[in-house]
Amino acid sequence: MFSPSSTQAPRSAAPLTGPAAPWRDWMALALLMFPVLLVAVDNTALTFALPEIARSLDVGGIQLLWIVDAYPLVLAALLVSMGNLGDRIGRRRLLLIGSTGFAAVSAATAFAPSAEWLIAGRAALGVFGAMLMPSTLSLIRNIFTDPNRRRLAIAVWAAGFSGGAALGPIFGGWLVEHYWWGAVFLVATFLLLPLLAFGRVLIPESKDANPGRVDVPSIALSIFTMAPFVYGIKEFAVHGLGPTAAVFMLFGLVMGVLFVRRQQKIDSPMLDVSLFKNKVFSTAIIANVLSLFSMTGFIYFFAQHLQLVEGQSPMEAGIAMIPALLATVIAGLLVVPLVKKIRPGYVVAGGLTLSAVGYFVAVVGDHSSGPVFLLSALTVLAVGVGAAETISNDLILASVPADKSGAASAISETGYELGSLLGTAVLGSILTASYQHNLVIPDGVAGHAAEKSGETLAGAVDVASTLPDPLAEALTAAARVAFDSGVHITAAIGLVLMAGAAALAAVVLRRVPKAQ
Repeated sequence: MFSPSSTQAPRSAAPLTGPAAPWRDWMALALLMFPVLLVAVDNTALTFALPEIARSLDVGGIQLLWIVDAYPLVLAALLVSMGNLGDRIGRRRLLLIGSTGFAAVSAATAFAPSAEWLIAGRAALGVFGAMLMPSTLSLIRNIFTDPNRRRLAIAVWAAGFSGGAALGPIFGGWLVEHYWWGAVFLVATFLLLPLLAFGRVLIPESKDANPGRVDVPSIALSIFTMAPFVYGIKEFAVHGLGPTAAVFMLFGLVMGVLFVRRQQKIDSPMLDVSLFKNKVFSTAIIANVLSLFSMTGFIYFFAQHLQLVEGQSPMEAGIAMIPALLATVIAGLLVVPLVKKIRPGYVVAGGLTLSAVGYFVAVVGDHSSGPVFLLSALTVLAVGVGAAETISNDLILASVPADKSGAASAISETGYELGSLLGTAVLGSILTASYQHNLVIPDGVAGHAAEKSGETLAGAVDVASTLPDPLAEALTAAARVAFDSGVHITAAIGLVLMAGAAALAAVVLRRVPKAQ
């Protein structure tokens, strides 16, 4: 086992049942993959249902935004609290409660008669979704006590996210095309049935043997930290760094400081902030956040490139990205035996370096040469993310006692959410700002058409479809040039961040020994 695990030995009675036979361990993992796939598919599939939802329920722009945002806001706000709750009442119990609630609310949301009902349903799904993800990773930590088997199980767990993300665009588009928008929600009910039917039998229970008392102020502070901060990030992504975004992010940071101070003072902290003093734990968290940052940021502008520059449909764009997402899965599985020969810190650093190389290719390359070029860059980046995520997740779990794995998993999951949000928000905002600054609108495009063209590449493409051919071609060409200039800038930022993260991992994690 990696050396971090020896810093704090697992407390007694972490698993409540005896060690299971290997086949039961893998059956338990198979059941745990259902909620993982569900969350990953749900995050991307909804995008393709939004136009139909807007038409069917007569949804306004603000309501549509809340349909999208209600789920991640509630999810991010409750992840740490739910991870702590799972440590106290039992992670399997929390997982089954969350799965039951998620299935029931999904079924009700599928038949929502109004936008308000749908927004409320999405918020409720965030509550139950926050119960699912910390439970899955912490249960893996307790089911697979052998380091090598645990590492492989984590690789499969991470592959579930990538596989779900790959299936989401295709699956969502197919459901909306062949059924109706509610099918995107209804499918969650069926996906969770195997877990609800067999989870209590095949998944062993585990929890903290000495959880201490529940601290309500800590729960409130954690919610007031995450929800405003995540909302501020989303405001920043849509409107730039204005007063609203700044106030919400600042408020979240202030609450975060108060939360940390309270955890340091009380006898039974909700979150053991001393974990962050462990350099292996904190560096692995940073690696996770930046891996997701790089992946989602790249996919954000690559998806637009495929649809708006190359003219592909959403489903075609989703299919085009499957090779890269499969590369993430394969890389995550292949690095499992690699850490027996190479120190895990160097594997994480190597993965982050590959991500930097993917961004480097995007910086120096010619984007007009077709989608294959950027797809190659994304594939290189995806291989690096798959390798780094698998090992960094294992380091996170190996560096904490088994009875604190729920809290550690919640921190890791919060890192996933923040990485995804920051990748889209930060790089997306920079891309939009660069586009708006560099766009040269051709003479003959004025008024509302010019204003719409100057906002986004999608707006320019929509305007071009209403113009005479010569002017339409000129506007489209100018918009694509401005967009590509933004891609070069955001790719350069991604390159710097990934290179810095790789150097940090190589230095801080270099002393972690090879796996046995």
